[in-house]
Amino acid sequence: MSSALHGFTTRLGKRAAYRRTLRELRALPLDTRLDLDIAGAEKSVARRAVYG
Repeated sequence: MSSALHGFTTRLGKRAAYRRTLRELRALPLDTRLDLDIAGAEKSVARRAVYG
């Protein structure tokens, strides 16, 4: 049972990290996102950063 609880809390933590990362990427100025070549790809960048 504790293994299931650990897995659940791990998933919750990663989801929170994904949402935080996505919010921060979207908050960057457009010029910065264009320079980093991530404009329009914020979701996939956040997903790779958190989930690998």
